[in-house]
Amino acid sequence: MSLRPFAALLSALVLVLSACRREPPPASAEYEQASRQFTELYAQKLDEAYLDPQMGTIEATLQRVPQDSVDAPASRELLQRIHQNRARMQEAANSRQKAVASARELPPGVPSTALTPLPPPAPPAAEEVDAGTPDAGPVSGPQTGTPASELVAGFRGCFKRGQPINLEGRGIREAWEMSDSTSCRLEYPGHVGVVLLTEEGKVLTLLPKSSVRTVTQTLDAGTQPPTGTGAGR
Repeated sequence: MSLRPFAALLSALVLVLSACRREPPPASAEYEQASRQFTELYAQKLDEAYLDPQMGTIEATLQRVPQDSVDAPASRELLQRIHQNRARMQEAANSRQKAVASARELPPGVPSTALTPLPPPAPPAAEEVDAGTPDAGPVSGPQTGTPASELVAGFRGCFKRGQPINLEGRGIREAWEMSDSTSCRLEYPGHVGVVLLTEEGKVLTLLPKSSVRTVTQTLDAGTQPPTGTGAGR
């Protein structure tokens, strides 16, 4: 009797046992690192994180995840999420830039918002300097130098975008102002009636709304304030 059938059966049994003992795919340290960095960055900047330069480092780490890793599908999914949302945020940024560019080319007769430079403050009297000023306590709310990204979701959501303002000598700048919420007025009383101008991703200055005036551009008479509004303030 030939032993070949028994040898073949024994070989098949060995293969089955080997397959049962095979270990699961390994986890990826690269995916764990990239996932942690992504979570921390998004918690700080929300959707603005997709345009942050650090996101490129996270993508490079995800691309190093081995294909045989148990984390490979999650890595591909996170990469796709980053690519899609970066495209969405970039499209929104391009739309804002086009809106600013078109605002600089207003047709004649269309009112535009301009900012009148404020005169320098008068020096305090000698007796006032000697007496000193009382401590007003810590200032709350956004100030000069505050990142513009914090105005989007920070400060309890009390600040909203206003109409872009043409700052004389500097051009069109994005403007922010406080919402009409009573709770926001109580939280940030120093920002009632104040306009915040941003430049290069930061708050450039805080100015009272009374310093903003509307002017009308015409073809034959140049720039003149609207009739019946004084200086257009």
